Amino acid sequence: MATTYQAGLSAHSVSHGEHDSLSRQSGHINAQGGKIEPDEIAIGVVLGRTSEYFDFFVYAIASVLVFPAVFFPFEERLTGTLYSFLIFSFAFIARPFGTVIFMAIQQRFSREAKLTLALFLLGVSTAGIAFLPTYATLGFTAIVFLALFRIGQGIALGGSWDGLPSLLALNAPQERRGWYAMLGQLGAPFGFMIAAGLFAYLLHSLSLPDFLEFGWRYPFYVAFAINVVALFARLRLVSTPEYTHLLDEQELQPASVSELASSQGRNILIGALAALASYALFHVVTVFPLSWINLYSARSISNFLVIQMAGAVLGVLGVLFSGLIADHFGRRNTLGTLAAAIAVFSFFVPMMMSGGIGGQNTFILIGFFLLGLSYGQAAGAVSANFQRKYRYTGAALTSDLAWLTGAGFAPLVALGLSANFGLGYVSLYLLSGAVATLAALSINRVLEIRN
Repeated sequence: MATTYQAGLSAHSVSHGEHDSLSRQSGHINAQGGKIEPDEIAIGVVLGRTSEYFDFFVYAIASVLVFPAVFFPFEERLTGTLYSFLIFSFAFIARPFGTVIFMAIQQRFSREAKLTLALFLLGVSTAGIAFLPTYATLGFTAIVFLALFRIGQGIALGGSWDGLPSLLALNAPQERRGWYAMLGQLGAPFGFMIAAGLFAYLLHSLSLPDFLEFGWRYPFYVAFAINVVALFARLRLVSTPEYTHLLDEQELQPASVSELASSQGRNILIGALAALASYALFHVVTVFPLSWINLYSARSISNFLVIQMAGAVLGVLGVLFSGLIADHFGRRNTLGTLAAAIAVFSFFVPMMMSGGIGGQNTFILIGFFLLGLSYGQAAGAVSANFQRKYRYTGAALTSDLAWLTGAGFAPLVALGLSANFGLGYVSLYLLSGAVATLAALSINRVLEIRN
């Protein structure tokens, strides 16, 4: 997220620049002789991503099981769920703006200030949802506040980019880039397992009226607490002189958005599309099937969440295997092969989802494993295309746009199409993501050969 901030010529600005220069020199002096291993960076990446994904999935699951009933009780269940998914997408729309805003804050102040403010906003937005009165109390105002808090979450997630994934990729051994690239992706299945387990426990332990009255709020309290812990854990990493020096040395600093767009726009677009198959599958095996089961099946939702947790375990294994496969065959070859596999998988979605409990369980288990394999290498697959001085901002914006185009509207589109036209349209949605990934990787290969 780049910034339009331009330093003035005031004495304050000059002194601020001198302070930054002295800080960098100090960081360099303090870091001399200190070596940061990739494994240490990986710990920070996994911790940060797990906390973010837990927060993410708490909201996602609530969008299916809670919000249609407590914020859209005036609509039938399908329409209420679609409205809920529409607000769910607001965070993905807001995320790139958050990246730009908080990159400006980092340029003006510091990386620590940016991260603290971003996670504070995320915590406030999450806690705000936990305490938000329902439609029965506030009427339409409750929906407005839900939308505002969701936008706040998106802006905060954009601002929480700390550069550690890029730092990890740059410092990993050449022959193990795939292995280290997948470590941050483990946050997704871990976060889902924790969120799904908490909701499954509450649904099993409480009556439905109690769950809808107060039980659903507890996961948001937990998400707020986890964000606080994650904040201090990540600040301990990024605020040390060793990390400051390493980030400066790799030129992982904000760049101008206008300059980035004009000189690196093609790389941003290719990077966003290269991961589209993985991001499309992401919500098709997590949020969409939960909504479909909730609306059109008599299955126990808590039991279905347990099946999804089992799928997430397979997702963890898939992410781990992806690192080994990518280091042997190459990250882009791995992404391309798995995009083709997702295309094949897409044709079986209607048969499995309409195939009763056995078919649905098969869809979840295979889908999660395939998601782990593909998503494990989806982050920054073509980030090496960026010139070094643009990599920090370019990687952040590429991730934002990949989420927006691939996952932001996936639950809304998949449920809307399947409910009105049939499950075959979910296959077309997945297939389009796979085709986009294959096309982006092919274009990227051609451009590399030309250059």
